[in-house]
Amino acid sequence: MNLQLRKANLEDAEILAKIGWQSFDEAFSDHPENHPDDMKIYMDEAFSVETISDDLRDEKTLYLIAEADGEAAGYVKMKFDVRETCVSGEKTLELCRLYALDKFIGKGIGKSLMLEFFKIAEETKRDTVWLGVWEYNYRAQEFYRKFGFEKCGEHVFQLGSDPQTDWVLQKKI
Repeated sequence: MNLQLRKANLEDAEILAKIGWQSFDEAFSDHPENHPDDMKIYMDEAFSVETISDDLRDEKTLYLIAEADGEAAGYVKMKFDVRETCVSGEKTLELCRLYALDKFIGKGIGKSLMLEFFKIAEETKRDTVWLGVWEYNYRAQEFYRKFGFEKCGEHVFQLGSDPQTDWVLQKKI
């Protein structure tokens, strides 16, 4: 498999929305804690082309797309200089999303995106990277632990009308 990572631009908003919608649905729609109405409310907003386009115009937000043999397979969304109160460090980089479509899980997409995320953190002289991960997303928690992230707190993730608990994980760079 030929894997390429590239910076997303405004013309990529539609494909990013599609990948986000599909991967979020694949990962969370079957979980008994997630009501279909709440999933729809969240996904309609978070993965609309308009929302993604607004992100792409934001100078503090960066998306990288992973393409496997020319096919969009996943992406990472990161945001500079934002943090939760439990996150230490002054120059932070948030890992907002790291998504891969199911058919690409286990093929190194997530690892490649994570390594590029760390490279950008180092190049931009970040002292801390952090993320929020759902308390029931055990697969993702294990993935992040392998990269040295540790829990430093919790915050609310609003899924439609359902306030859910995300663990806040951080790593010093």
